[in-house]
Amino acid sequence: MGDLHSAEEHGNTQISTVIFDLDGTLLSTEHLTKEILKEFLAGYGKVPDKEKEKKRLGMAQKEYAIGIVSDYDLPITPDQYVQAVMPFYHDLWLQAKALPGANRLIRHLHKHGVPFALASNSKRKNIDGKVSLQEGWKECFSVILGSDQVKSGKPSPDIFLEAAKQMGADAAHCLVIEDSVIGVRAGKAAGMKVVAVPSFHSEFDQYTIADSVLRSLLDLKPEVWGLPPFEDWVDNALLVEPVHFRGLYKNGLLHDFADDGPSTLPDQVFGVYFGWAKPEAYKFIKIVLGNGWGHGCCSSKRKMQACIVDSSDEQIQPGKMEVVIVGYIRGSHDEGKSGKIEILEEDKSIANAALNLSEFSLGTFKSLFSEVAVQDECDLNVK
Repeated sequence: MGDLHSAEEHGNTQISTVIFDLDGTLLSTEHLTKEILKEFLAGYGKVPDKEKEKKRLGMAQKEYAIGIVSDYDLPITPDQYVQAVMPFYHDLWLQAKALPGANRLIRHLHKHGVPFALASNSKRKNIDGKVSLQEGWKECFSVILGSDQVKSGKPSPDIFLEAAKQMGADAAHCLVIEDSVIGVRAGKAAGMKVVAVPSFHSEFDQYTIADSVLRSLLDLKPEVWGLPPFEDWVDNALLVEPVHFRGLYKNGLLHDFADDGPSTLPDQVFGVYFGWAKPEAYKFIKIVLGNGWGHGCCSSKRKMQACIVDSSDEQIQPGKMEVVIVGYIRGSHDEGKSGKIEILEEDKSIANAALNLSEFSLGTFKSLFSEVAVQDECDLNVK
């Protein structure tokens, strides 16, 4: 299933209320959570089991802790596990950023007076801690609920039904937006329409129960659900919250990484993006990125095609490159099914035109590059 955006497919559904999950749906926390578990288990000489962790995605804290202690045969109680890892989670929340399209959708719904709620399997006090760190979020939600405020957490429908009740909404006219299979099951059990935006690309084919499956919130079309459409596209280009990362460029491909390990780019960074790049010993350049996935025998890996807009690709030598993504053009042409993205001539034309506009300009985003990159360009100009 891909981006199933058609009025016929959804039976001309008129949605009046939207209910969001939090972790992995609005906030990029799932990859950070994996790292915390990895470090914690290492202390006991154990490593995470990928298959078991996939099934745990979206679980309430109590069930999650019980599963961890049992599956890894840890010599502690579930409560002791929670007490041990919570300090790490508090640090994690400071690093968590809004996922692509999250702030845009929140602002859009709020602007048009569409009521929306937050219903998470986290405890309420933890939800408040995360939300308080995101500017403007707390004031926008009509209702905020944690799993400790209802009889049973997801996959029980209790939390979604309670959110609808508190907003005076009919479940049949509620749209749930979730990242986990557990959350999708809860939304469907509540009799609501559900859009899934999987946290992990490799799980994309596990969400067939959802009414629509998207690679990113940027691909959501509100008008399909009877909601006001977005009106923020500029000549087929969309200004997005900037994403800064470092990569290794070679033969038209860019392999992202972080200084302290693997990249933390969320899986939802999918599709054709564009922005500015600074290769080592070279000036700032315009770049278009096709963010897709390559499939191996046992796993999927990010495959990022990089196209230099204003220079010949052959002129850029293999090496390190800093990138700031500033715009989005589209998802895949096959509704996201294959995970592959190819950059077209039309994409390059759209990106080139957009990057000449002030809102996408290098001057607007240059401060996001490292001091080393900026100084390197200054040295090149002097030469």
